[in-house]
Amino acid sequence: MAVTVRKVARGDEARWRELFDAYVAFYEEEVAAEIIALTFERVLAEADGMFSLVAVDGDGAISGIAVAVLHRSSWSPTWYCYLEDLFVDPAVRGAGVGRALIEAVYAEADARGATRTYWATAESNATARALYDRVGVLSPFVQYRRP
Repeated sequence: MAVTVRKVARGDEARWRELFDAYVAFYEEEVAAEIIALTFERVLAEADGMFSLVAVDGDGAISGIAVAVLHRSSWSPTWYCYLEDLFVDPAVRGAGVGRALIEAVYAEADARGATRTYWATAESNATARALYDRVGVLSPFVQYRRP
């Protein structure tokens, strides 16, 4: 499958939101529609260090999305890039869309001077982790959240 990755555009909103909603549902979470709308506006404007990329197939259909956030680090004079959201349409998984998105995030992070790109996933997400094991290095850290 031929995949092109580019920055999100205003005309992508309906499909982007469809994929973002599916991503949230996959993790059995809820995000209010107004927050998703705000996120889309932020990534469109590249505000607050946020950006989004979309994977487009040969027919022009969007098959995957990535949302990343650039931030400063207390351990480095450079920027870090957190790949916060990555979702590929289940109909095209295994066709290289996820890898293309991750590599494009790497390229964007490099272009912006980030020296670390990182992400998290559910321990049980075996499908995604099979890809992540090929394009990244598993960190020994465990994530905690405020209750």
